[in-house]
Amino acid sequence: MSDIKDRTINLIDELKATCQQKGLGNDGNEFKIITQVFLYKFLNDKFGWTLKNKEGRYKKQFAKAEKWDEEYAKLSDEEQKRVCRSLGADCPNLYTRHLIFTLWNQQGKENFDQIFDDTMEDIATVNMETFSTMTVANTKIPIFERLTQYVTDSSQRADFARALIDKLANFSFEEAFAQSYDFFAAVFEYLIQDYNTAGGGKYAEYYTPHAIATIMARLLVGDNADLHNIECYDPSAGTGTLLMALAHQIGEDRCTIFSQDISQRSNKMLKLNLILNNLVSSLDNAIQGDTLVSPYHKEDDGTTLKQFDFVVSNPPFKMDFSDTREKIATMPARFWAGVPNVPKAKKEGMAIYTCFIQHVVNSIKDGGKGAIVIPTGFITAKSGIENKILHKIVDDKIVWGVVSMPSNVFANTGTNVSVLFFDKSHSANKVILVDASKLGEEYKDSNGLKKRRLTDEEIEKIVKTFRNKKAVDDFSVAVTYDQIKEKGYVLSAGQYFDIKIEYVDISEEEFNAQMKADTDELNAMFDESHKLEKEIKKQLASLNFAGVS
Repeated sequence: MSDIKDRTINLIDELKATCQQKGLGNDGNEFKIITQVFLYKFLNDKFGWTLKNKEGRYKKQFAKAEKWDEEYAKLSDEEQKRVCRSLGADCPNLYTRHLIFTLWNQQGKENFDQIFDDTMEDIATVNMETFSTMTVANTKIPIFERLTQYVTDSSQRADFARALIDKLANFSFEEAFAQSYDFFAAVFEYLIQDYNTAGGGKYAEYYTPHAIATIMARLLVGDNADLHNIECYDPSAGTGTLLMALAHQIGEDRCTIFSQDISQRSNKMLKLNLILNNLVSSLDNAIQGDTLVSPYHKEDDGTTLKQFDFVVSNPPFKMDFSDTREKIATMPARFWAGVPNVPKAKKEGMAIYTCFIQHVVNSIKDGGKGAIVIPTGFITAKSGIENKILHKIVDDKIVWGVVSMPSNVFANTGTNVSVLFFDKSHSANKVILVDASKLGEEYKDSNGLKKRRLTDEEIEKIVKTFRNKKAVDDFSVAVTYDQIKEKGYVLSAGQYFDIKIEYVDISEEEFNAQMKADTDELNAMFDESHKLEKEIKKQLASLNFAGVS
């Protein structure tokens, strides 16, 4: 697996280098080019691999062909349509005019940039029904768009398109299709590592570390759950990391993904992530739009929020949503604990995550489970909306546990974070609180900044401790709902740890010697303070004598 992984990462590096050579390095549109070209190559190879491996009348014809694309080109248009229909909905409809093989043979044409862009647009049109996402207004977002337009110098666009095709033609994904989820999770993380900052949009330009996503999925689903027809939801989906971990834990063929996110950038990356992880059937449910203002996923009555088996979220913690605050505040049934007011001095300090906590709780069906990433300060809140939320989730017995994570585990925030878990089965009589803040190994990220990450052993320790509701000294505690109420609704593990007093047996002579040493030290400190007091009085007297007041 390491060989194909290394070659895949090398392809990403080469595509980025091609963009940099045309002045697009760190450009706002670079991520569109990289992710879409990468996806085009993936779909091209997935189509060929499926032709050769899917059982049916065409398998033998293409499995023995030296070059599947040349064999495919021999078929008539009608025969190609029949082939596409036979491959199933998870495989794109591609015709000879769409293949990398065809573009490669047209590179000598002067208008190759036009040919390249037309091909991408045509693939998007042909596959609009299956391979598109939507906005809250039901506008379909195509899988591809014209790309060479982002090269400012029009005379360089054809060469740019040729360079991209050159990189794609010398690589094949076919070996990767037999690989596991972990392969594509690692590749996806590398692919977007330069683009997962909060600079490109409002919500969820955030990438959740793979370790935290794995912990959340394993605790929500379990390791050997026999589940079917499960519905999973993320209202601030970002690039989809939490949903992909959840789907993998359940089984991609046993669940349907629902998501929403306001960011156009995140929607493109989420689309790529769904396709890489064999979740094409969930693309229709990947909605671009403001979840808090206009939640898209509703029950059949068109007004009630849809509820799900599993709900996960890593929302933005604070941001300026003053433009929509009043509209959100007119929905008290949804936001039962309230909506943050607009600060006079710092609008970007509005605690929007509190609205997402309420939305997540509302979106979990009876018997369902959920988890949300929050700033650790929330779990000790003594007032405001935060405290109202704590009261409700404890009084209603839906809080299941908390895991407080090490600092600096996220790429773009130094805020200490915790994961808050919910269980609407009301079957638990104790809440497990885990303080994992001291775990993790230090490393430097691609920008040279010091970060921390959990090791495999530490992940296992967190998961086992949480599942067993095991009390471990200075690490975890299991408490009843009544105990939490007695502590003022605090969900911080450290508040419940026993205070330990160490007793040491010593002789009378040792005790007396220690007392004398302590007394001598205190007397010396008092003498020093008296000397300092006299010196200060002396200086004040001299200042008064000199007429200084």
